[in-house]
Amino acid sequence: MTLQIDTLAYTNRLRWLAPEQKLLFAIALLILTAFAHPPIQIIIAIWVSSWTVIYAKIPLTIYLKLVYIAILFWLTSFPALVINGIDINYLNLIQDDAIIGLNVGDYYIYISHYGIEQGWTILTRAIASLSCLYFVMLTIPFTELLQTLRRFGFPVILTDILLLMYRFIFVLLNTASEIWFAQQSRSGYRTFSIGIKSLSLLIGQLLRRTLENYRQVSLSLASRGFNGEFKVWHPHRYNFSKRYAIEAIIGYVVLIALEWG
Repeated sequence: MTLQIDTLAYTNRLRWLAPEQKLLFAIALLILTAFAHPPIQIIIAIWVSSWTVIYAKIPLTIYLKLVYIAILFWLTSFPALVINGIDINYLNLIQDDAIIGLNVGDYYIYISHYGIEQGWTILTRAIASLSCLYFVMLTIPFTELLQTLRRFGFPVILTDILLLMYRFIFVLLNTASEIWFAQQSRSGYRTFSIGIKSLSLLIGQLLRRTLENYRQVSLSLASRGFNGEFKVWHPHRYNFSKRYAIEAIIGYVVLIALEWG
């Protein structure tokens, strides 16, 4: 999935659009999402998703898979928000909040009306925020995103750390995939006990190979006269779109009017 996201960032239909324009658009909507009410957050999610799927031509199945992962995380925390318990002697305190419940010993376990509202608010805010982040991830290559952050005055040391982390994600995924396929070909997971042993070996080998790869990267950087800053070259062949800028500004103003109206 990570490799596919990186490929889409280089091949999407908004590749020619200036990364500054796309990044400012996403940041502005992300700020509005933090203060908006759920209906406006839903509109933001739909609007940004349409930019990602329709304008950038990101496959809908891939985009829905990313959204599904976020919803799955939300579902794991939803029961903790909705299901509450209280001492049976204090039932009068939750008469307006409890929807349905039952007695369990000296406690009353119930479904909270406020918890459902809170869970719904978290879901809409999370989906709207992730829509903005997915728009950036799927339309701006990571190296160009770091270059844009540098032009905005982002500290160089942080962008270099992010670049290294991004590179080692692919190294870890590739190494783990090679080891796992080698173990699978030797029936390394045919039983639970053997699977646990194979998994421990995989983690150990992954750590060893990662450290070895890090050593090789350090030696290669030192041999090339690394001075503490990564220089990533890319041709600056972008265009500023007045049409998209006008559409973004009008849409943003409408969202603010709906929020405060």
